[in-house]
Amino acid sequence: MNHAVAVTGLGVVAPHGDEPGALFNALLQGRSAIQPVFPELPKPAAAATVAFDETRWFTKLQLAGVDRVSQLAVAAADLAMRDAGLVNSDAGVAAGHADPERIGVFSGCGMGGAAALEAAYRGNGRVSPLTIPAFMPNAPAAHVAMRQGVQGPVLTYSVACASSSAAIAEAAKAVQRGEVDIAIAGGSEALIVPGVVVAWQAMQTLATFQPGEAAGAVRPFAADRSGFALGEGAAFLILESAERARARGARSYATLAGWGLSSDATHLTKPDAPGQARALRAALRQAGLQPRDVGYCNAHGTATRIGDVVERNALADVWGDDFGALRVSSTKALHGHMLGAAGAIEALITVLALHHRQLPPNAHCADIDPACAMNLVAPGDTAAPALEAAISNSFAFGGTNSVLLFRQPG
Repeated sequence: MNHAVAVTGLGVVAPHGDEPGALFNALLQGRSAIQPVFPELPKPAAAATVAFDETRWFTKLQLAGVDRVSQLAVAAADLAMRDAGLVNSDAGVAAGHADPERIGVFSGCGMGGAAALEAAYRGNGRVSPLTIPAFMPNAPAAHVAMRQGVQGPVLTYSVACASSSAAIAEAAKAVQRGEVDIAIAGGSEALIVPGVVVAWQAMQTLATFQPGEAAGAVRPFAADRSGFALGEGAAFLILESAERARARGARSYATLAGWGLSSDATHLTKPDAPGQARALRAALRQAGLQPRDVGYCNAHGTATRIGDVVERNALADVWGDDFGALRVSSTKALHGHMLGAAGAIEALITVLALHHRQLPPNAHCADIDPACAMNLVAPGDTAAPALEAAISNSFAFGGTNSVLLFRQPG
């Protein structure tokens, strides 16, 4: 039996804060969290960082060997479980709500504990014996499992920018098939360290900006776009069957009705429109919807010269004559590109767009590139009173494409 998959909890630790409503309002208002970082670097750099108080979640003793990427994951997952009503008081576990063996963690992480590696490289020969367990890409999922007492599947997906979107898709499959009762699904990334920023600058994919203009440096689909800014954060969704959610009287934000995964199989870093289109069609097919039924797309939209055009062409190919009715925006302009966590935070934003029937604008796009012509959400024109379904796109280096399709709860 295939179960409908309900989203019953949302948790986020992001540059705009750790409350989903505050994050969504900031996006609606077009408030950018991108700011200059590391003035000591040879080239100007900007990123969206999290003001995170780890003492809310960890004692000093608990923090030993726990990289920032895992700290953010533990916090966001705990907030999601609490939002879903699945944590008893301050016990920190889902005791009494499900068999621990029937709870799973499905987490995405692109590059693991960057702070631990940076400290090791810059330690003048002194390397912590906990560097490896702090750096492991599966450490965030493991720490979430330990904090929540999860004894079911605890899995990490590492497919660059599609990591946490793929993790959510795989979690949905497990819920749909009845393999788990509760899935803690999302991801985390914390890469804002000098070594990683310099490496991305070397790829020439990061946005350039003049002094004082970092906040508006990322301009998805704009004629003058120059790339993205890195972001950090974590986001988790709680997934469970719609039947189970109803039985326990839980709020359902949305139904995860479809997902599509595909591979370009063409190039490691250059995106491919036909590959992206395959993922889009797969998500629509699974949800039993036509393109015209989907009113909003939270685009991957990295503001790179090639990537934005390819994504636009994939959407136009799949939507065909209905493309003009699809409203599109990329929120990376405001919260940065969180790489392995991007799919999770953008899925959370897409769920909130459905829940509130409001759409975050495509910020900083004064002049649309003619090659990216489409129905971008304009600032101040965010109402979507008839919105019934929305998608979130994640298209990664390595050629992995992941699309999540959410509907209004049944």
